[in-house]
Amino acid sequence: MEHNISLITTLAGGFGLALIFGFIAEKLKLPALIGYLCAGILAGPATPGFVADMHLASQLSEIGVMLLMFGVGLHFSLDDLLSVKKIALPGAVVQMGLATALGFGIAHYWWEWSVGAGIVFGLSLSCASTVVLLKALESRGILDSMNGRIAVGWLVVEDLVTVLVLVLLPPLAGVLGSTTAVDTSGDPLWYTLGKTLLLVAVFLAVMLVAGRRILPWMLMHVAKTGSRELFTLSVVAAAIGIAYGAAYLFHVSFALGAFFAGMVMRESDLSHRAAEESLPLRDAFAVLFFVSVGMLFDPMVLINEPLHVLSVVAVIVIGKTLAAAVLVLAFRYPLNTALTVAASLAQIGEFSFILAGLGLTLGLLPQEGMSLVLAGALISIALNPAVFALVKPLKELALRRSAFARKLEHREDPLAVLPMTTERKYLKGQVVVVGYGRVGRRITRSLGERNIPFVVVEQKRERVEQIRNQGLVAVSGDSAEPGTLIQAHIADAAMLVIATPDPMNVQRMVETARMLNPKIEVVIRTHSPDAVEIFRKDGLGQVFFDEEELARGMKAHILATLLDKSADGHKAH
Repeated sequence: MEHNISLITTLAGGFGLALIFGFIAEKLKLPALIGYLCAGILAGPATPGFVADMHLASQLSEIGVMLLMFGVGLHFSLDDLLSVKKIALPGAVVQMGLATALGFGIAHYWWEWSVGAGIVFGLSLSCASTVVLLKALESRGILDSMNGRIAVGWLVVEDLVTVLVLVLLPPLAGVLGSTTAVDTSGDPLWYTLGKTLLLVAVFLAVMLVAGRRILPWMLMHVAKTGSRELFTLSVVAAAIGIAYGAAYLFHVSFALGAFFAGMVMRESDLSHRAAEESLPLRDAFAVLFFVSVGMLFDPMVLINEPLHVLSVVAVIVIGKTLAAAVLVLAFRYPLNTALTVAASLAQIGEFSFILAGLGLTLGLLPQEGMSLVLAGALISIALNPAVFALVKPLKELALRRSAFARKLEHREDPLAVLPMTTERKYLKGQVVVVGYGRVGRRITRSLGERNIPFVVVEQKRERVEQIRNQGLVAVSGDSAEPGTLIQAHIADAAMLVIATPDPMNVQRMVETARMLNPKIEVVIRTHSPDAVEIFRKDGLGQVFFDEEELARGMKAHILATLLDKSADGHKAH
């Protein structure tokens, strides 16, 4: 008796090919995502040999989209976005607009596609891959730097704009010339849009009011059972269940439902565990998503339409890069930041596939458009490490050859220098506090209560603006750079307090401070046990280790409580 095992065949073929090609990609120092897409191309109908079930692959990719978007929501940090909002918000919106206009212009005026196809195509080229960006920043150790935060914040805004597009595209499909989703209800456009936005608003209200209470409550009670399997199951069931419920009840996309499920679950104290437990399943279905996207790619487009492919790659790698660099420079950030952010955006990825796939489903984007988006993604992601590698030599060449570039790199930023009106007490004998996070704020509050003058050094420009608005003294910049500490008048300071937990640049900070002020006292905070040993061995200053301080505080409380009880017992006798 024959059994229909197309699901098992599709899973076995998809995972097996993804493993082989992902491994090859990693060995070639390329993102594994390239390998997954190549696996899909090989399993697709456009290449000879094994062909996976396209219908099943499409449904599996929908699960991949749900879990991918759930993960994006789970890691979405409003605080991180707000810290760079003044550059990330307008920068991302304008850059997406320019990239969309470039893509639309090529598709509509050169290739003579419809207006709807041009808009969807341009939007697909405008949003970069979060997966590729995070890997690139992590491998270069700049994820937590000012440049890294700006790049990540920029992509968060792009993700949010794309989510909005995913909501608005279906009701607008008929107006944009859809061949399959024409609205036959006869309702005017304003009514259709209003109804869609109302349903989305109701869904958001339900999630923010009921979901914020129910999901964390559910996670807490499941966690109390002590069953790891049940906890993982609850996370996955919530992600897929809410995504399906959102689509069925409120007619919003699976992607939007899963994204808000992740955002709401982030409110729980167990959000980190939820992310960790669901990661293997998210990764597995994300792989299937990229494989299924690769199955839609027709390699013949590289041979039949080479100029089309080159123009797509030019928009992604050159057009988006130049637009981002100019925008960052326009916001008075240095040349190095502009080049780093520009390199971060010189690729497209998962959101481009989701958008192009929706355009294909709605009958807006032709099949050739999907193949061109995929070709652009494959080539731009493969080129991205090389683009990042060019940042440093390009910067050095520009600074060496161009006086204008030197002016851009070192131009005066009002937040990077202390105002001329700064009182004398903040310029001599002051405490220089590096980092204004939770620890830095507590330290400065205590210093202020005792009328001890201090200057804050902080990378985030928006945070420096907030500090100055409170009447405090602060400078913006990288504290590992001598120029930043010089602006904080480190040469005449009494003490340097490094309140940021990042151990990477501590040694350079201390060396710079002691070179300018050999007698300065140094206090260092860290949460790395390895860093504690190194800092103490090198005699960098008084080191405070988070776990040690916690243990010391708990020990003091325990001993004090026990001694009090012992004393009360003796009195009773």
